[in-house]
Amino acid sequence: MRNMIVASTSTIHGSGYLEYLLDDLVVVFKQENITELLFIPFARPGGVSHDDYTQKVHQALTRTQIKVTGLHKTENPAQAISSAQAIFTGGGNTFQLVKTLQQLELMEPLRKAIFNGTFYLGTSAGSNICGLNMRTTNDMPVVQPDSFKTTGVLGYNINPHYLDPIDGSTHMGETREQRIKEFHFYNTIPVIGLREGSYIRVQGDQEILCGPHTARVFLQNQKPYEVKNGYNFTQLI
Repeated sequence: MRNMIVASTSTIHGSGYLEYLLDDLVVVFKQENITELLFIPFARPGGVSHDDYTQKVHQALTRTQIKVTGLHKTENPAQAISSAQAIFTGGGNTFQLVKTLQQLELMEPLRKAIFNGTFYLGTSAGSNICGLNMRTTNDMPVVQPDSFKTTGVLGYNINPHYLDPIDGSTHMGETREQRIKEFHFYNTIPVIGLREGSYIRVQGDQEILCGPHTARVFLQNQKPYEVKNGYNFTQLI
């Protein structure tokens, strides 16, 4: 049974790291008797070290008294994933994250752990890898993974940090919607545009939109549409 929070971002404007998710995380930790969290720091936002990134998560979760261990510090990463009480994959660069997971042969162990019921939190890049592939990431390809395939624990792709066009803007670059339409010229996979502060709460066969914003659903050869808080994304599959 899947048990996940798939979030657009780790930080919203005016809030500290993971702060907007903390109350929900505390509830999950208490319900599941979670005392330890395995953190996957491989996305390395801004090139931060694995140790510094793990320490940032530790500081954010101080009041929960959860022990945070960086996956990079474990002797057997695959075993650490399979035995973890809870797993958090942080944001950063999705190409770097996927490349490292592939090199260490951890994508399949991560998928198995999620389907076995290990609580999983993903933010940004950590949410991108929940989809069928990473082709709807916003990140630059700073490194080259072996493939774009990810865990596939969701039956669609995520576009985190989804941005709407700004009225009156003179920016001449493509909008997020245009980029996703380009994706659908070649692919049939549904795409969910998750705005900042929104997340998908996955429990078993329920994939419920939570947070203050609507999400934008993109389907091949169809007009995009908005869905409200409480929408179950399993309807798309």
